[in-house]
Amino acid sequence: MAAGILIPALTGWDVHVKSFPPLHARWMPRVGPGTLPSVALAALAVISAPWATRLRWGALLLVTFGYGLAWMLALATVDGFAGIGHILDTSYEYLNTARSVTDPIAVLREYVSRIPLHSADHWPVHIAGHPPGALFFFVALVRLGLGSGLAAGTAVTVIAATTAVAVLVTLRRLGAETAARRAAPIIALGPGAVWMAVSADAVFAAVGAWGLCCLAFAARSHARGRSIAWSVSAGLLLGYCVMMSYGLPVLAILALAILVAARTWRPLPWTACAALAVVLAFAAAGFTWWEAYPVLVRRYYDGVQKNRPYAYWVWADLSALAFSAGPLVGCTIAAASARVRHVVRRVPDQTRTIVLLSLGAAACVLVADLSGMSKAEVERIWLPFEPWMLAGAALLGTRWRRWGLALQLGTALLVQHLLSTGW
Repeated sequence: MAAGILIPALTGWDVHVKSFPPLHARWMPRVGPGTLPSVALAALAVISAPWATRLRWGALLLVTFGYGLAWMLALATVDGFAGIGHILDTSYEYLNTARSVTDPIAVLREYVSRIPLHSADHWPVHIAGHPPGALFFFVALVRLGLGSGLAAGTAVTVIAATTAVAVLVTLRRLGAETAARRAAPIIALGPGAVWMAVSADAVFAAVGAWGLCCLAFAARSHARGRSIAWSVSAGLLLGYCVMMSYGLPVLAILALAILVAARTWRPLPWTACAALAVVLAFAAAGFTWWEAYPVLVRRYYDGVQKNRPYAYWVWADLSALAFSAGPLVGCTIAAASARVRHVVRRVPDQTRTIVLLSLGAAACVLVADLSGMSKAEVERIWLPFEPWMLAGAALLGTRWRRWGLALQLGTALLVQHLLSTGW
């Protein structure tokens, strides 16, 4: 994290990202309406975190959702209500275009032709950079009467708060309830909340997490009918993830990790077929993913990405990830790596499940990083992988988790109050 900040500053290396690399942010110290609530929530979380292991399961899930949502909203409102309503209303986001969509099929048919930067009526940055599933999510919000910046931002934040719940339910379904309880505060609270609030990538994270959760239910369902139903549900959600972000096919690594943890491949054919059906349905309607991706790569490198040096970002992306997932993410991955021998054990083992999921998420990040298609802004782009890596906190001792939670929360407060991240 220090190297990501200091090397460009000390060497004058222009890495082409605002004024505070490795984050897409500017130095802007401030306080606001959300300052006192966020500080109070952080202090209360550190004091009460041990109760996560004693609550009834349903109560734990409810607290995880409610407290996580309050934490996101408190951080966002350091900038007042603009912290929730402004970003999605900007010209490079989805809402302005979503409000103008009257014929979704026509949008699909012309989608690829409007990706190139030199096209006459090219898409705004975020729409060009994602498949149409992301835009259609916001079209749905507009049709539901949630088309203002504040309404859409609130809806996105509420959905984002369910991500931690999905991760905990997945762990329990895979026989790791005790581990889920230990890691719950660190999964639900931390610096990622700065970017989870009002970020479309947080919606991608939630959809992916619930898709993986359905897969865990499929893998642990003994009744054939239920297993198929859960498998198809998982495939539909994960397939739609592919239609929301070009980077999310790597969630297949996490999906395989869940099946290995459950010691079964039964759901795989049903899940794969359902996911493929989603992709083919978009293709039949006019948008072909495999034709769009090469065009997107050209658009990517026609913009600022051609100037962002791979030699810096291939490791500085990991620095940015540590700001978003929190400094403790290095400890969780180290703890999982040190216990990798548990993967080959034949007996049910909560440690084995945590190791598989934590390292599976880390593998997703590594693939995305080495691809060269993730240079900067990964503090929000990699949100779908962060809670799974942080599940490794269950492998840390009690004191590590308590002080680690304080470190995570402190990092979030510093980032939000010292930097303008745009989120």
